[in-house]
Amino acid sequence: MIKRIVAYADGDDLAASRDFYVDVLGLQVAMEDPILGLTSPTNPTAQILIPPRGMENPPPRFGIDVGDPDAVDAAHAEAVRRGLRVVYPLTDEWWGVRRFFVEDPSGTVVNVLAHLS
Repeated sequence: MIKRIVAYADGDDLAASRDFYVDVLGLQVAMEDPILGLTSPTNPTAQILIPPRGMENPPPRFGIDVGDPDAVDAAHAEAVRRGLRVVYPLTDEWWGVRRFFVEDPSGTVVNVLAHLS
């Protein structure tokens, strides 16, 4: 079950990005470490993530929260079975997500994730 799809923005100046998305567009800060996470105050599944430049290599274009760590494992197994290029290995991150990055058939890098709790 897909829980949400999250857009990524570039993180050249996180403070300026935070001010723009909060003060101009009305989003709320949901997370500031290790990346800036912003959510809609009326729809918490509408999110933007802004990692600092160079944090993720290659940087994903967007993330798909599949809802459950077992679903991350299943998506990873299917991607491998299909011979897709996994560009960031299956990892439990210290900030509480299980994820991997995979290239779609067009070369777009997708972060496939779920929260561990």
